[in-house]
This record gives sequence, structure tokens and C-alpha cells, in this order.
Amino acid sequence: MTDKHGTAPPATKTSFGRIAIHLLCILGAVIIAKLGFDWLSSLINKLEADQAQQAMTGLIVVILIGYAVLIAIPFVPGVEIGATILMVQGAQAAPLVYLATMLGMSIAFLSGQFLSLDWMTAQCDTLRMVRLCKLIHRIKDTPMNDRLNALRARLPRWLAPLVVNYRYVMVAIAINTPGSVAIGGGGGIMLAAGLSRLFTTGWMMATIALATLPIPLAVWIMGTDVLP
Repeated sequence: MTDKHGTAPPATKTSFGRIAIHLLCILGAVIIAKLGFDWLSSLINKLEADQAQQAMTGLIVVILIGYAVLIAIPFVPGVEIGATILMVQGAQAAPLVYLATMLGMSIAFLSGQFLSLDWMTAQCDTLRMVRLCKLIHRIKDTPMNDRLNALRARLPRWLAPLVVNYRYVMVAIAINTPGSVAIGGGGGIMLAAGLSRLFTTGWMMATIALATLPIPLAVWIMGTDVLP
């Protein structure tokens, strides 16, 4: 909630126990993501085993579903998992890897796009994340065009048109940049894009479809030799 001047109210008092519960939930989510990554990696290793040949189709389906879920999680190196699947399975897996990548990225964006900002504010307030709480209030209370104009005013003149006018292109470049896991990975970037409310759903779906296409398409046409 905001006051009549449009500013965020001061953070409410929260007990230490409630903060500890929130932190434990975050830690638990991190541990689950790590276990999921390790589990998926072990399944991928089975693809190279001769005894897995009979159950190959079912195993690949399970791996691709797990891959789609993991790539949607911030800071999980899901792209590396996709590249490993392509290296092991080759061109035949390229279309499925593409669809799984697109699905995972879409899940991350839509999660941010439709997540309740009031709920986000409450969580940030509990954890004393005052600056983030104020940012979410601005996103909620300020029209998108006004926020884009404010962003343009804060950026250097040469950079503003790239970030504001070509923001979809910038997102596509970001998720394909090596080492992007350091800034959240594909899932984190797409989640942040959704939370920003600066992107329309239709155009972002098209951006995801195009941005995730080059590597699977190259492998499908030319084989795994194109992979680094």
C-alpha cells in the first residue's frame, strides 16, 4: 500500500522468528534446486551408458522436463544442461531441447509477469529489503511509459535508446551471453523482465522463441561440431 503522496509506508515490525522462517524457506529452495541439478546431471550421464539405450525415450523425456523446470530458476546454469544434452544426443534432440528451453524461459517470465506485486512487497517488507520494497511500489503505481521515460533520463544519452527502445533485443542478448548465470541466468533474467512490467507478454514470447533458437537450430542443421 502507498500513502496519498504515492510513497511506500515504513517497514512494519517483524519478529526475528518470522524473518528466520523466510530465510529458511529461501535456503530450502536453493538446496532443492541444487539437488535437482545434481539429479538431472546424473540422468544425463546415464544417456551415455549402453544399458540406457532401451529406455532412452523415456529418459530423455524426464530429462527435458527437469531441464525446463531448472532453466526457469534464477542462477541455475540451465543452458549448460541443454548444451550437454545436445552433445550427448546430437541433432535428433535439438528440436526437443529448443522446446524445453523456450518453455522454461516462458515459465520464468510469466511467473514474474503475473506474480502479485502486493505479495512481493510483503515478502520484501518482512526481510527488511526497503529499497526493493520501494522499487516494487514504483512499478505498481507508475505507468509503464512514465517508468520508461524515467529510465531513459537516468541512463547515459548513448545508452538510453538501446536499453529502452530495443529492450527486447537487449534481453535476447543477455540470455545468450556466456556467463549470464552470474546475473541470474536465463531464468533470473526472464523473471526480472516479468517483474519489471516493462514488457508485453506477446512480444516477449516472440523474443524468447527467437532468442533460444540459434544453437538448437545450428546443431540440428550442422551437428554437434558447432558446440564449443
